[in-house]
Amino acid sequence: MEISVEKKRGVAIVSLMDGHLDASNAEEFRNAMAPVLEQEPHVVFDLCAVGFIDSSGLGALLSCLRQLNSRGGELKLCGMTKPVQVLFELVRMNRVFEIFSGQDEAIQAFAE
Repeated sequence: MEISVEKKRGVAIVSLMDGHLDASNAEEFRNAMAPVLEQEPHVVFDLCAVGFIDSSGLGALLSCLRQLNSRGGELKLCGMTKPVQVLFELVRMNRVFEIFSGQDEAIQAFAE
């Protein structure tokens, strides 16, 4: 799984480069995120390159959210493709995660 992590205005931006987050790579994703989530209290997952997420992928995202929340941190999502956005609305994950159209909006939300 290809992931890039950069810091912008004190927020860790995690960009998922794979086209999918599913049973084939969800555990790898969790393992790759563990050190980031331990070090950074404010994290944004940029999903603009992700066209498909299954229940295992949703579980991995929820796991990251819980880890951050348990330590007083926050996770926000941005850049969802239409199929991923539809899935989040269908399973009502849009009520669990804060979702923004782009990185700048997500970063700004930490300041508010």
